[in-house]
Amino acid sequence: MIYNGIDFDTYFKNYPTEDGYFGKYGGVYVSDELKAAMQEITDAYFTICKSRKFIAELRRIRHEFQGRPTPISHLDRLSESIGNVQLYVKREDLNHSGAHKLNHCMGEALLAKYMGKKKVIAETGAGQHGVALATAAAHFGLECDIYMGSVDIKKQAPNVARMKILGARVVEVTEGLQTLKEAVDAAFAAYANEYKDAIYCIGSVLGPHPFPMMVRDFQQVVGIEARDQFTSMTGELPDAIVACVGGGSNAAGFFSGFLNDPVDIYGIEPLGRGTKLGDHAASLKYGEEGIMHGFNSIMLKDEKGEPAPVYSVASGLDYPSSGPEHAFLRDIGRVKYDVIDDEEAIDAFFRLSRMEGIIPAIESSHAVAYGIKLAKEMGKGSVLINLSGRGDKDMDYVLENFGLR
Repeated sequence: MIYNGIDFDTYFKNYPTEDGYFGKYGGVYVSDELKAAMQEITDAYFTICKSRKFIAELRRIRHEFQGRPTPISHLDRLSESIGNVQLYVKREDLNHSGAHKLNHCMGEALLAKYMGKKKVIAETGAGQHGVALATAAAHFGLECDIYMGSVDIKKQAPNVARMKILGARVVEVTEGLQTLKEAVDAAFAAYANEYKDAIYCIGSVLGPHPFPMMVRDFQQVVGIEARDQFTSMTGELPDAIVACVGGGSNAAGFFSGFLNDPVDIYGIEPLGRGTKLGDHAASLKYGEEGIMHGFNSIMLKDEKGEPAPVYSVASGLDYPSSGPEHAFLRDIGRVKYDVIDDEEAIDAFFRLSRMEGIIPAIESSHAVAYGIKLAKEMGKGSVLINLSGRGDKDMDYVLENFGLR
């Protein structure tokens, strides 16, 4: 399929380019010393990603340890309550550790072992990436440092406990807004001092090349499975697919299975409390081109041109930028990026829980909310939503701040 001049038959061979660009987005904006470290990771990845032994080991891990493939569930009661459109969810909440994050964490940790590294370093917001990397580190016998903002530590206490039980060192970040952006800052700084013995396992399709590509590649399993499963279940493709977007790892993997198909694709950002700067984290909707954390993409900026303060009820979505591939897909029009606010997300959290017996992560609830809204507008057809994670981590926070609906 050719879309706005882009041939999606060969898309994954051409994007990113050799120097890590999706159109004008991406690249490697780090010190010369860290550029050498990024090149080391790139060389190692391209060596092993074609290795039969590496591929076989990753497939074994996914099947025997992660519990893949995760299923697709038809939301019978929720669909009936809306009308004629049928809603389905890809159940990444059933992936071991409770979210899609383990898909790339096991790959990154396996890469670290291949490179002879002793430690993995990462940031986390909602805690799912931290839990997944701590899980992978325990599995492979690696040290693990997880940087997490103070605000998120308080919001995500269950995941903090899981990380510590798994043997990770959780480093509290107290600078700035004490959320995801500051956690990334701190993790990058630590990695700059330890790159010879450690690898930075970025938690999304962010950062300098090769991470946006590498994380997407590891997450492609979600889209590949979903496409095969949906066509087997229904005999056709979905009319539309939906995923939440913060940094964008779950969406990048999910979308990859359908980019070359006549399917409408929607990426949903957090509108938070409203459109005022500082009240949301919808960078693709309201941002502009800018460089942060080693890559060029679309970001929310303050009056000085620096990364703006952001907010979302979902800790995993409150980041002032998005992955460079998402910026590219937005620009060419292949994916439509829209927003859902806090109230809509919380309403979807309870609606899915009570009508289908599935408690979603608040991040995933943004996608569920948009899927419901889209179904009402469509009138007929089918919508497949990526349920990127489960809501165990969010239950106490939701009850404390929103009560029972």
